Amino acid sequence: MGACLCLGSHLLSRFSFSGGLVMDGTVAEYIRTTVRKIPRNEIKTMLQKWGFLSEKQLQTINFHQIKESIAWDVFQLCEEIPGDIKEAAVLDMIYNHAYPNKRIWKVYQLITAGKMSFLAVILQFLATYCSATPQVLFLFFLLLRVTGKEMACFDLTNFKKKIKRKLRSALGNVTINFREYEDNAIWIRIAWGTPNREPNQYRTSYVVCYSHTPYVFISLSVYRSNLPLLCQALVAASDSHDICAMELQGHCLSSLKDTVFKRFNQNIQTSYSEPLQEHSVEPESDLRLVQENRKTKGKIQRMNQQLFGDDPLPKLEYAQYKLETMFRSDPKQDVLHQKERFRCLVKFSSPDLLESVKSLAATSIVDAPLSPLLTSIPHRPRNHFRIKEKTD
Repeated sequence: MGACLCLGSHLLSRFSFSGGLVMDGTVAEYIRTTVRKIPRNEIKTMLQKWGFLSEKQLQTINFHQIKESIAWDVFQLCEEIPGDIKEAAVLDMIYNHAYPNKRIWKVYQLITAGKMSFLAVILQFLATYCSATPQVLFLFFLLLRVTGKEMACFDLTNFKKKIKRKLRSALGNVTINFREYEDNAIWIRIAWGTPNREPNQYRTSYVVCYSHTPYVFISLSVYRSNLPLLCQALVAASDSHDICAMELQGHCLSSLKDTVFKRFNQNIQTSYSEPLQEHSVEPESDLRLVQENRKTKGKIQRMNQQLFGDDPLPKLEYAQYKLETMFRSDPKQDVLHQKERFRCLVKFSSPDLLESVKSLAATSIVDAPLSPLLTSIPHRPRNHFRIKEKTD
């Protein structure tokens, strides 16, 4: 009898619901862990945005103490309030939205089964190019009025239901949270579990979607085996035909968005047709040498401006090139009797790769113009390349 009472007491302590007396200790501990990740000078602001603790309760916390003590005070306050993992997930989503660069994001594109209508193409264009001119907007509404057709609205409720149904039918135990933001972004937080295991709240995946655009940004957890299921859910929820990876990834989510949405100066060339000629100048006089150097530098600057423009470029951390060609030796040397596949991986890394390449092109360290493999990265858009054999 005593064992039964003990077991019942244990189950009751582990059971959390919005109408309960106290929060489950494991949920409060997860909240404490999340608070510890927030910079100390932003904890109060983020907790106010969370809204789970009242302003009166926040006033009892000394936000000038060390972060560990602040997190412990939040833990104790949360234990006394009814709540479950939904509330804890909201705080985690607020943190990840504020610091998306802490995660690695990969870009995917949804593919529709049939051709989009003309108006749907216009809508996608306006949603992608946020800096549309008033003339473009006027043209859009004029076309809408002439055709008399209405735009199909994105059904967020149906989108959520389809994703939940797909994931829960396959896994059973999975925590799914949605949060909308002003820029038409839909953030999805997923904690993965199995039919026999509770969801791991510390190893979550994030998905960022934009209504009326085919682009999806996914940040996976350690459970990469769930990626196919997640892609299936996104395809089903968006009524698409398929989804494909765009070979574009990085930490800076805003730059990835700028790249696929083309929010940068596009009136630039990806290659420069006129090669920069090297001049052998006899230094008959210092003045002639200075003039020649000035002429060369001016040509490099014009070339650099045509290749990269004047506006800031999207921030990418690296570009990766995988060589998949055949190794060919000189027949006279008889090194190899048969063709062998030559494999090589080259990776360029920098805190801001495109700006570094732009600066590099302005110097005399490398030959100008630079290869289109480097200058065309934001236009592809991709930072993973495979160089294969040319096919006739």
